[in-house]
Amino acid sequence: MTVTSSRVDAPITMRLPFSASAVSVARQRLKTWMTDQGEPQEAVEDARVVISELVANSVRHARPLSDGSILVSWVPDRDGVHLSVTDGGGQTRPHSVQAPASALAGRGMAIVDVLSRRWWTEQTSSRSTVHALLED
Repeated sequence: MTVTSSRVDAPITMRLPFSASAVSVARQRLKTWMTDQGEPQEAVEDARVVISELVANSVRHARPLSDGSILVSWVPDRDGVHLSVTDGGGQTRPHSVQAPASALAGRGMAIVDVLSRRWWTEQTSSRSTVHALLED
């Protein structure tokens, strides 16, 4: 008899305050988790940049969830890590733009676009989630 097992990892989910301070908390916790998982340093740094951009964009361009928070989560994927940030939605959907070199802002999703295999959004009437799938 052959017994096989598959490991299913539960997502790590944090409810963080809807404030700029959430960026550093999410970035540090993700770094600690990925380092503990033995992820390569380059993958850890890319993930830190992506989660920073997603959380910062949420706080800058969206509304908080009904309890005044945002949800930040990640889960291992067979090829890397799946990151997501959920907020109360905003006036626009996240999108990548080609900001001029002199621009002081506007590069966030372009950075996510470069560092992730792919990214996408999901929206309901009360929530918006931005996902990014990163490779190891």
